[in-house]
Order: sequence, then C-alpha cells, then structure tokens
Amino acid sequence: MEQLRFPEELLYSPTHEWVRREGNRAFIGITDYAQNELGDITYLELPGVGYTVEAGQPFGIIESVKADEELFAPVSGTIAAVNQNAIDHPEIINNDPYDDGWLIVVEMSDPDELKTLMNAKQYRSMLEQEGRL
Repeated sequence: MEQLRFPEELLYSPTHEWVRREGNRAFIGITDYAQNELGDITYLELPGVGYTVEAGQPFGIIESVKADEELFAPVSGTIAAVNQNAIDHPEIINNDPYDDGWLIVVEMSDPDELKTLMNAKQYRSMLEQEGRL
C-alpha cells in the first residue's frame, strides 16, 4: 500500500470524511484512506447548494469500480458550495482527495460538532486498531 496522507490541519470522522474549517464554513471530502479503499472513483452524487445536511446522516453517494458507498456529513448545516469539478471528473478524488477533490462546503449550524471529530493522530490510531493500516 502506498503511503497514505493524514494532514494534521484536518479533522476526521469515523466514516472516513475529513473537515477543514474556514471560519464558520467546513470543507468536506473523503480521506486518502477511503479513496484508496474504493479504488478508481467513477461517479459522485451530491446535493445542491442550499440543501441541509445533518451530522452523521448521509448526504451523497460515491461509486467506484469496487463499491458504492454513502457519504456521511461530519457536521450539520447548509451546503454553501459543491465541487462541480469533482462531479464532472470524479477521478480527481483519487488523485487529490484533500485539495482539488473536496466535495462540499457546509455553512455550519453548530460549530461545536467539530469537537466530536478526530485529529489526524486519532484517526490513524482508529485505522490501526481496526487492522486497516
């Protein structure tokens, strides 16, 4: 397995989504581990701007040559932006899951929900404890 990245500045959910906070906005994507497990990503289904997401609830679908998986919102709020480039070219998620491969931006309704997420060290430890690394 190639060297997976766990950027220190991000927060992570147990369902393998990451969050980068910018003010009251949360950029959300899937982790390097998740894209690696999925294999070649072929399709992405995301809700539009203005859609309300709830922490822990599904907000979209990601499909690959191996599997179809639900995407789960790590925080609650209203979608402020959707990465149309990732919808049009889902392979960018495999190439760059943390930058160009972001999925949605959420205007958070409760930024305190970020406290329930893991830092990079905790996320990596969870994967190791589950025997995934």
